[in-house]
Amino acid sequence: MTEQIAKESVPMTFIRVLGNPYLRVTALRCIASIFRNFFFLQFRSSLLPGRIPVTRVDHPLDSKIPFLPGHVNIYLDFVAFWVRTLSFLLKKFGRRALEPVRNFMETMGQVYAWAAEVYRKNLSTTDRPFYIKRPRFLLIHVVDPHLMCIPSLHVMVVIRTYTLFREIVKSLGKETRFAAQIEELYHGALAITQAVLYVKQHSVNCISAAMYAMSKFDPCLFPPAEAERFVSDLFREVKIPDKGDADEIRQHILALYHRFRAEGEAAKDWTEPLLGFLRELPAVTAKR
Repeated sequence: MTEQIAKESVPMTFIRVLGNPYLRVTALRCIASIFRNFFFLQFRSSLLPGRIPVTRVDHPLDSKIPFLPGHVNIYLDFVAFWVRTLSFLLKKFGRRALEPVRNFMETMGQVYAWAAEVYRKNLSTTDRPFYIKRPRFLLIHVVDPHLMCIPSLHVMVVIRTYTLFREIVKSLGKETRFAAQIEELYHGALAITQAVLYVKQHSVNCISAAMYAMSKFDPCLFPPAEAERFVSDLFREVKIPDKGDADEIRQHILALYHRFRAEGEAAKDWTEPLLGFLRELPAVTAKR
């Protein structure tokens, strides 16, 4: 029976990682980067509005994706998604996995800092419904002021997870043996990306921006062909939205991604296409 990464224990992963002297410092630095570049920056901007411009990034196509609160558990799994992957690597490869796992955590912290290069200059928000019938939505409203939509860190994190896991097992000569887990993470990344749209944490525009950000962060692991594959599989195995709307959504996401890429080729800094796009959209004072 194929072992699933989803069965790995998140608490045990933290114990295993923080209990290892070789991994502990990198793990703590990663956690610090997450808090500094996501929580601290966002809450400071929410409590002290006006210091960083805020842009509304909704798109008309968002209305074709219904609000489906039942997907909240999939959405909130995005952190556990990559943490469990560390546990699987350590369990299967032992000491051989120490350096790849350390690099995994180091670059995940860098992903947060990478996205913050945009956030520190221009924040963004969408029309997120206030919904607290499920307790997990109350948690979302409490811990996420909803000011960091472009690029979507949720999508960046899951893309980094499945592409880096694939690269690690390939480098260790076990790509064939763990082909099922590679597919598990790929489809998990798709499910989480769809979930961020279903629970209205992001706009379709945010998906394009996240893919562009990752293509600049690590072009070898997420080249245009991989981005096109990823988009082509969004909403393929679900009934909502319907086929016509799903096709239109995919076309928009991919077209905007290619626009960012084309503009990025001539830009002095990778953030310029995203910042330019944000300046084209309506500005707001803050999202509370």
